Amino acid sequence: MSEVTDILKDYSIDVKKVIENHLSTIDPKELQESSIYLTKAGGKMLRPALTLLTTQAVGGSKEQALKTAAAFELIHTFSLIHDDIMDDDDMRRGKPSVHTVWGEPLAILAGDTLFSKAFELVISSKEDNVHPERVANALSVVADACVKICEGQASDMGFEGNFDVNEDEYLNMIFKKTGALIAGACEAGAILGGANQEIIDAMYEYGKAIGLAFQIQDDYLDVISDEEDLGKPVGSDIAEGKMTLMVVKALNEANDEDKQTLIKILEDQNSPIEDVNKAIDLFNKYGSIKYAHDLALENVNKAKEILNILPDSSSKNALSMLADFVIERKS
Repeated sequence: MSEVTDILKDYSIDVKKVIENHLSTIDPKELQESSIYLTKAGGKMLRPALTLLTTQAVGGSKEQALKTAAAFELIHTFSLIHDDIMDDDDMRRGKPSVHTVWGEPLAILAGDTLFSKAFELVISSKEDNVHPERVANALSVVADACVKICEGQASDMGFEGNFDVNEDEYLNMIFKKTGALIAGACEAGAILGGANQEIIDAMYEYGKAIGLAFQIQDDYLDVISDEEDLGKPVGSDIAEGKMTLMVVKALNEANDEDKQTLIKILEDQNSPIEDVNKAIDLFNKYGSIKYAHDLALENVNKAKEILNILPDSSSKNALSMLADFVIERKS
């Protein structure tokens, strides 16, 4: 785990420099500060690391993909700012969220600015002697991922209070909301590294698999972690009535009495700890927690198998370790 953390830290150094330089021209100052705020608040920087590692794994250089890698981090940050506004979340990465500090109107503008700056960054890759066709294709990948993020968020909002969501619908939602940007980061890395279409497609599938595993693991950690590791109360997804894979599985398997009990807890959206624990007991009764963990592991193993298409290298090994990291992390 520490080795993966070191890899993410090493790759983040250059990405942070690109982001800082690219956002330093934003005016007025208040918009600049609110835009930069979350990029300096920590975060794993998983997506840019995946772009850079994929580029290297297919035989390209890190420099070819650096600006696009930074662009994926800006898109991710933009989505977090807007998510916090929509979900009325006051904290992010252990700090007050952007809209809590600067208010919703400026937070919306900060998110929009990061979104726009991300596209600027990809286009500016041409200045680093990256082939224009590769830049255009990478730009298309970023745009597609952005559309899917919005579709996923809309689906997630539509699931609120809908207790008939099936597993396929849920997995499609989390792919779009979380997995699409991770898949796109890997796909763009392969494009910028000059890979052929077969490898580009394979790296997209690798990213899709770990993206699904990442979100399923988030669902899983919400009920099996302790509060210190998680950074928020255990079972907060249940308390807020959020749809997760474990909820979908339990509702599908439960008898009528247990189903109604679980629905009542979720409808409360401010459930006391006693009800949260009762929901977790129902998850265990119907095997939902183990099911979620097994599905996350299945996707990680699928991702690692996909990597067999690549020649052996330190970058390929790092991509394999990152896949494991997705389900070994504690937060």
